[in-house]
Amino acid sequence: MLTVNVMPPAQYIKITKETYVKLGYPPYRWFHAPSEPSFVPVSKPLSESRLGMITTAGTYLQGQLAYYYQDDTSIREIPSDASISKIRFSHITENYLVEARQDPNTVFPLQSLKALGKEGFIGELAEEYLSCMGGIYSQRRVVDELIPNLETAVKRQKLDLLLLVPL
Repeated sequence: MLTVNVMPPAQYIKITKETYVKLGYPPYRWFHAPSEPSFVPVSKPLSESRLGMITTAGTYLQGQLAYYYQDDTSIREIPSDASISKIRFSHITENYLVEARQDPNTVFPLQSLKALGKEGFIGELAEEYLSCMGGIYSQRRVVDELIPNLETAVKRQKLDLLLLVPL
């Protein structure tokens, strides 16, 4: 019989609020886009598509600069052929990263995407995956800095589909 260890769900909202109070910020306010994104139907099968990924887990590659814990709006490009052993994490909510450090694939599914690409399930993988830190207090900096930088990086990759992996 297969035994599965089930962990309780993370108390994300509670922990985020507590983290920001400890840093001296006013209570954290979650970002809400001014309008709903428009639905775009998939135009071709996944087996013929070019797939990219964005994670908000503060993922970076050994040798790259770690994220600063406070309002870091920078992004990292991580080669899709990187070794999972070189994946690192730096995020304002460090307590969420225990499992990610044990198995980076939980928030940065590098090995799974490689396997799906080799099987032909995914037509082509982007040369790099994108990472940012999702816990940014300044909504203005998210809108003015992070989002435009992510849009530019995604457009440069000429993707058909984008996998979003939140922390």
